[in-house]
Amino acid sequence: MIPAALAVPGDITTVTGGYIYDRRLLEELRHAGRTMRLIPLSDSFPFPTAAEMAADLALLQAIPPDCPVMIDGLAFGAMDPAGVAAIVAPIVALVHHPLALETGLAPAEAARLFETERANLRHAAEVVVPSPHTAALLAERYGVPVQRLHVARPGTQPPPANPPRQPVTPPLILSVGILHPRKGHDVLIAALARIDDLDWQAQIVGTPWQAGHSDSLRQQISALGLASRLRLAEAVPAEALAGLYAQASVFALATRHEGYGIVFNEALAHGLPIVSCRTGAVPDTVPGDAGILVPCDDAAAFAEALRALLTDQGLRTALSDAARRHGATLTDWAETARIAGRALDAAARGAA
Repeated sequence: MIPAALAVPGDITTVTGGYIYDRRLLEELRHAGRTMRLIPLSDSFPFPTAAEMAADLALLQAIPPDCPVMIDGLAFGAMDPAGVAAIVAPIVALVHHPLALETGLAPAEAARLFETERANLRHAAEVVVPSPHTAALLAERYGVPVQRLHVARPGTQPPPANPPRQPVTPPLILSVGILHPRKGHDVLIAALARIDDLDWQAQIVGTPWQAGHSDSLRQQISALGLASRLRLAEAVPAEALAGLYAQASVFALATRHEGYGIVFNEALAHGLPIVSCRTGAVPDTVPGDAGILVPCDDAAAFAEALRALLTDQGLRTALSDAARRHGATLTDWAETARIAGRALDAAARGAA
């Protein structure tokens, strides 16, 4: 197999969906026998300084033309297009979701990132995405030819057989996602306040991602009087998170956009009914018989979906059984790597 490189901004061991994807992809490509070099880039993307941008582009421009390089979209979409054009190695762009769609960007910043990412995608020999939704976005809005798009869905680690699922009382509502406005934890908190007449407990687990957002969420929890029932756990070890999935009765994420959403696969694999939003790749990721999807930013609708699952045991059991069935059919990370490997080989063949 052709040796290749993977360029990732920041620490690849960071606990977020995108970094988990990158890390597992790198592991599986190496396990399959491919020589893979990891190239760490600045952790300040998508807003690096000029000096960081120049240093990272120099690293990428030094890669020889016979070594394809896969560049994570958090960096690739924000790089100087002139610098990207000077990269001689065949480029495979790994786009988790377009940068311009991030929640909270000023319109001018979103427009700049859209133009930058669209320009850089013209220099990518192949493009890997985690979902058909992201593939369609790049084809329709960014002009990426469909023949250059490779959909490599995230793999799923099956939950351990032991210990078995042991839902706790009162029912645990579990939410997993980085502490960033895009994940809609504020909407979930507002929805929970609307069902405070019911018996439940909740945990939000996620790596702090935007300065001050964790504090804002804690203030909201306190102001709504939910501190005794809702815990903002931030990041927890993998073993502890598996325990929370085993104890939960409902998975809830009021996300405003997802390029895929690895956590939905995890919830399905653990047999959890899902409450989320009709946005991005979520409708393609959450089967209709395993979850309830509501409009974005609608705390009232989100609350009603939670109420239905908490008060109707038959509905909860039906969605849980469907989630478990779908979870058993999910792809593994080896298949994700096979598809990404084909993209690397195609990029190398095109360059040759």
